[in-house]
Amino acid sequence: MADWFLYVIETDGGRLYTGISTDVERRLAEHQAGKKGARFLRGRKHIVLKHQQPFINRSLASKAEYAFKQLRREEKLYWLAQGSIPFNPATGKIEPAVANTENSGLTVQQD
Repeated sequence: MADWFLYVIETDGGRLYTGISTDVERRLAEHQAGKKGARFLRGRKHIVLKHQQPFINRSLASKAEYAFKQLRREEKLYWLAQGSIPFNPATGKIEPAVANTENSGLTVQQD
């Protein structure tokens, strides 16, 4: 059973916010209430939970959060559309997504 989750919220302006929590629904309610929520989300009327992914401990969730925040926006959107963020605990990185010239979308880079 997962103790920690990485979550991604999208604002009404299309901006992404990434965080970690043991209880994503509670954290989302805190963000919406504004008192304990992130400063970035204060005053934003409409926020939507786009993704949540379990991790076995806080350390891995924090590392995945950091790695996700380092991605370019297009890569973030690509992985969100895939429904899973491929975090590799051994490297501390997320699989790279690269431009695909055939359909001008992003694909997973094969080594």
